[in-house]
Amino acid sequence: MPKALVTGITGQDGSYLAELLLARGYEVHGMIRKASTFNTERINHIYQDPHDPAAKLFLHYGDLTNAEQLTHLIYNVRPDEIYHLGALSHVKVSFEIPEYAGDVTGLGTIRILEAVRRSGVRARFYQASSSEMFGSAPPPQSETSAFQPRSPYAIAKVYSYWMTVNYRQAYGLFATNGILFNHESPRRGETFVTRKVTRAVARIRAGEQKKLFLGNLESKRDWGYAPEYVEAMWTMLQRETPDDYVLGTGESHSVRQLVEEAFGYAGLDWHDFVEIDQGYFRPTEVDFLQADASKARRVLGWSPKVTFKELVRIMVDADLQSLGQAPIGEGMRILQDKFGDWHQWHSGVTALLQNNGTHVE
Repeated sequence: MPKALVTGITGQDGSYLAELLLARGYEVHGMIRKASTFNTERINHIYQDPHDPAAKLFLHYGDLTNAEQLTHLIYNVRPDEIYHLGALSHVKVSFEIPEYAGDVTGLGTIRILEAVRRSGVRARFYQASSSEMFGSAPPPQSETSAFQPRSPYAIAKVYSYWMTVNYRQAYGLFATNGILFNHESPRRGETFVTRKVTRAVARIRAGEQKKLFLGNLESKRDWGYAPEYVEAMWTMLQRETPDDYVLGTGESHSVRQLVEEAFGYAGLDWHDFVEIDQGYFRPTEVDFLQADASKARRVLGWSPKVTFKELVRIMVDADLQSLGQAPIGEGMRILQDKFGDWHQWHSGVTALLQNNGTHVE
């Protein structure tokens, strides 16, 4: 049974990746931070009773700022694969606490790489790099584009990227960077602009919200569907040799287009509800990100299925349903048509892991 360690397992990508790995027969170990409130809602449905001899999901308390703890965890778990998804991932927040962003998002990566090197554990390592690293570089951006980061978050990710490359070259580690452009889903955090918009649409339609406050409507991003991207993460670590890959749809849309599509799908005029708040503008903006993922298509055989409009509809329907409202329906149909197989293994994993317990060490 292959064994994987996932940092950031309670996040959007971590939860989808955990499901995928469990469905493929892995024993999955996830690192979570100790907090005074529960923060595991995205993986509650796959929690397992630790007394179950068939348990395959285990959670461990840990922190990316604690090198000794990380070394201890990796040495004891001895994973075959490490997916490093944990970070302070909100760009705007990184401007407010830049030192912490650098410590967690940047130095957290080197702590894991050093733990792997020093422990002698022969684990394949995946680093969750970000399209934000490209910053003001002209689109489309590929693996050969220059990094021009414009936020503390992006700068920390650039550090992590190059340390991953360095450990691959200097020590022979199987270390891979996945440079993912924006990828969203109903599990996206509510402070990220896509989920902020689709959740507001659902709440406005339900009469629970009157206004939506946003920042720069002209920023353009390449938005895809998160479950497709975690599939590519796994594929990267199955290759014979490590390398770095850009993932994205190859299409960009502005925040304004996101708003128009989400409100229009729900039969609402966005002009009646959206107001601009200067507090949501970044000190330095990233204007235009668009992926050139031709290498991933050629080498990994990966290409996304979900279009921008389909993604928005999936998310609006999910947010309507979460509020007890009837979904409009198009988003649900898209999921069924395009991801029948995915939903089968997702349902299968959920059915196998009905016990609502967890094993935390």
